[in-house]
Amino acid sequence: MDKLLLQQQVLERLAKDLLQVEQAARAAHETATHEENIAENKYDTLGLEAAYLATGKARRAEAIRQAMAHWQQFRPRPYSASEGIQLGALVCLVDADGKQQQLFLGPDGGSMKLVCGTELVQIISCKAPLGRAMLGKCEGDEVSILVQQFEVLWVQ
Repeated sequence: MDKLLLQQQVLERLAKDLLQVEQAARAAHETATHEENIAENKYDTLGLEAAYLATGKARRAEAIRQAMAHWQQFRPRPYSASEGIQLGALVCLVDADGKQQQLFLGPDGGSMKLVCGTELVQIISCKAPLGRAMLGKCEGDEVSILVQQFEVLWVQ
């Protein structure tokens, strides 16, 4: 599986998400500042609510921009058994029921699923509980979070 292709797909998804968030922020800002939404009494809060929404969307857009910058600077390295799983590793975990899942440890902006070839790959951050638990592990090691246990099937 090509890590650079996965990285490109993450950047494309983040760009798409950024566009949507920026459009939503603009719409909320227009609602907040429209003359018809000026509060006439203390219970008239549409403009205020839209302003809060616009602020939240602007913060989300900035978080996406930062994630994009991290992904653009990111250079996945080949797996080294002496270091174990590190940032940039592509990992296959198997649970007690034999169910496999493929994970790509990225720098930021995770929590997205991508299709690479015929495989579904979950993008996670090293800051996520599962990402932290995998760091330094090697093939055959067990990874535990809360009550779930996985075995590292393979790493690239």
